[in-house]
Amino acid sequence: MKTNVLGYPRIGEKRELKKANEAFWEGNLSEEELLAVAENIRVHNWTLQKEAGIDLIPSNDFSLYDQVLDFSFTINAIPERFAPTQSLSELKQYFAIARGYQKDGIDVTASEMTKWFDTNYHYIVPEFTKNQAFSIKVNKPLQEYNLAKKHGFETKPVLLGIITYLLLGKEKEAGFHRLELADRLLPVYIELVKSLVEAGAKTIQIDEPYLVLDLPQGAAEAYKKVYTALKAQFPNTEFILTTYFGALENNTELAVSLPFDVLHIDLVRAAAQLDSVLKALPKDKKLSLGIVDGRNIWKNNFEHSLALIEKVKEVISSDRIYIASSSSLLHSPCNLELENNEKVLTPEIKQWLAFAKQKVKEIATLKTLALGHDLSPEVKAIFEENKKAAQNRKTSTLIHNPEVKARVKAITDKDSQRKSAFATRQKVQEEALHLPLFPTTTIGSFPQTPEVRSWRASFNKGTLSQAEYDKKLEKEIEESIRWQEQTGIDVLVHGEFERNDMVEYFGELLSGYTFSKFGWVQSYGSRCVKPPIIYGDVSRPKPMTVRWSKFAQSLTKLPVKGMLTGPVTILQWSFVRDDQPRSETATQIALAIRDEVVDLEKAGIKVIQIDEPAIREGLPLRKADWQAYFDWAIRAFRISASGVEDQTQIHTHMCYSEFNDMIEAIADMDADVITIECSRSQMELLDVFADFKYPNEIGPGVYDIHSPRVPSKDEIYHLMKKAIAVVPFRNLWVNPDCGLKTRHWEETKLALTAMVETAKKLREEYKK
Repeated sequence: MKTNVLGYPRIGEKRELKKANEAFWEGNLSEEELLAVAENIRVHNWTLQKEAGIDLIPSNDFSLYDQVLDFSFTINAIPERFAPTQSLSELKQYFAIARGYQKDGIDVTASEMTKWFDTNYHYIVPEFTKNQAFSIKVNKPLQEYNLAKKHGFETKPVLLGIITYLLLGKEKEAGFHRLELADRLLPVYIELVKSLVEAGAKTIQIDEPYLVLDLPQGAAEAYKKVYTALKAQFPNTEFILTTYFGALENNTELAVSLPFDVLHIDLVRAAAQLDSVLKALPKDKKLSLGIVDGRNIWKNNFEHSLALIEKVKEVISSDRIYIASSSSLLHSPCNLELENNEKVLTPEIKQWLAFAKQKVKEIATLKTLALGHDLSPEVKAIFEENKKAAQNRKTSTLIHNPEVKARVKAITDKDSQRKSAFATRQKVQEEALHLPLFPTTTIGSFPQTPEVRSWRASFNKGTLSQAEYDKKLEKEIEESIRWQEQTGIDVLVHGEFERNDMVEYFGELLSGYTFSKFGWVQSYGSRCVKPPIIYGDVSRPKPMTVRWSKFAQSLTKLPVKGMLTGPVTILQWSFVRDDQPRSETATQIALAIRDEVVDLEKAGIKVIQIDEPAIREGLPLRKADWQAYFDWAIRAFRISASGVEDQTQIHTHMCYSEFNDMIEAIADMDADVITIECSRSQMELLDVFADFKYPNEIGPGVYDIHSPRVPSKDEIYHLMKKAIAVVPFRNLWVNPDCGLKTRHWEETKLALTAMVETAKKLREEYKK
């Protein structure tokens, strides 16, 4: 029996990588200094896993930005449009592909980014052409394996699988399917593996999570062909086929037939698949049991896990069993030991939790318990403590609120319906708001400068009083309102200067939530989020945003949007309790947001945005399960939005998602205006809205806020003309593709000024 970790968080326990990356991008850190920080993080991760007793420690699970981009860069799958960046250093070119680049006479837009399966992690989408060539540009897997060896660690290199990689990408020209490139990629992949084997690697992990999805035509044949060829080249190397985030289901026979030595399955997300996998597993294969949750923060229930292991031991011998994390621990915070503020995280709740470092220890402990040989007093004590924590969580009075449960039970269909259909509401809102053609707005947040963040830090430390803090925020809000008025933006925002994060902020004001101080996880690049923890029933004790929205609206005659995060996104971007259905928790959150929407309307706010960027992310991986999800997820949004009168305009926002296969569900949300990310895809996301004849108003993002580059007026105009070609112009808004919190004011003002001037130009063209 061996222990197996699929991957470990790369950001550092106190976000060291984020800080180093951003310092490098700002020109305040050299390449050597950045790479030294990265090396220190890797050595730290390898050390703690070795000390915990992990047998298969991963390497090449680290990334400076994204593991999919790493693989594209490794195999030189760099789009032709980045040719101007070849004059840069490899590191700068790598970041230019991820973030765009606009200096040194170079101007390239960033690569498209989208969600990694159903997580809040974003990957850089590979781009393929029919005659795509592959070659090894930088052998990162070998570099990391050798780095580990240098520091005394024998590791298991992790490679993204050929088929998953290709299927996660996009064809950038017609006339071929990206799977056809498998034959071209295979020789380069074999060369990569050969370099690892020659360096001494005995076990190699190949991630093929696409096996838990509905496979496209030809994928099964491609899987068999490439991996049969790979294994033939390296008969003495142990390969682990890694699947996660779901069940193999109809791909079970395919997965067990592939020439891998070990099959890894996710038994946290899909425990029911165990029987079919055990039945199909050949006698010569080993099985890696993903029983420690890589995606949530609840302590493993040792009794349940041991029962699962015993079930497996009835079928296969212990030496064919690996005890593992369900997926990479990338999606978990680093270390619970850092959470020493009992006011933030109480001891009762803390005893129910495990972060990545603790999960590593859980994996090692489960192996010891499963083998059962002369357990030490220490291991016995850990087991008893685990049982006690599980029982305490079952019986805790912190968790259940009868009033919340009763309110959920009392919901009727009427609670999820606006008073009138959109066509009627649109006319009423035109009368109420008097907006021009191509109205302009932003998605909500404005840059949070170091000064703004320092105010919040001082307030939280108690060195700045509530009155002093409020006065500073009022001044910042007023300045942003005046600037928006002067620039000519039509629907203003207050800027969200009081907010730390679009989910964490609301979690702090809702009951049933708790927080960590260092519970950061990577969302994309250097962007880290600290998901709040839903441990119990959720409700809203008092208004959350009314004070600041009302203040902002008092400063101007133009409409100011109330800014809220939607129930599904709050659910998805939190660590969610696992003792009741997610649909129940989402409905509780929806009622809390509904109360806030109603109070904003009463306070005179005529436009209210309920952000749902995670609605696509929550979609089950198998299409057969989609409708059940839509039934409760879309209902939750509608409950949150349907308590207002027709003249109140409800916006929603979505970003970095594919909408082709869920456009009907988006229409069912019945938001008056939807704003979506479109700039990185050059407006191609709008095609589905046009084909569907989406009836409501749309704001396609006209510039990429995740890149530091400033778009020109011509660029924005060109994108809007593309939008006008597929969407009725009277239904179009003009806006950035996401919030501006992480940007600098200088670039923000330049970009928004160009955006407004473009909207004015379009009004002249299309006026009556």
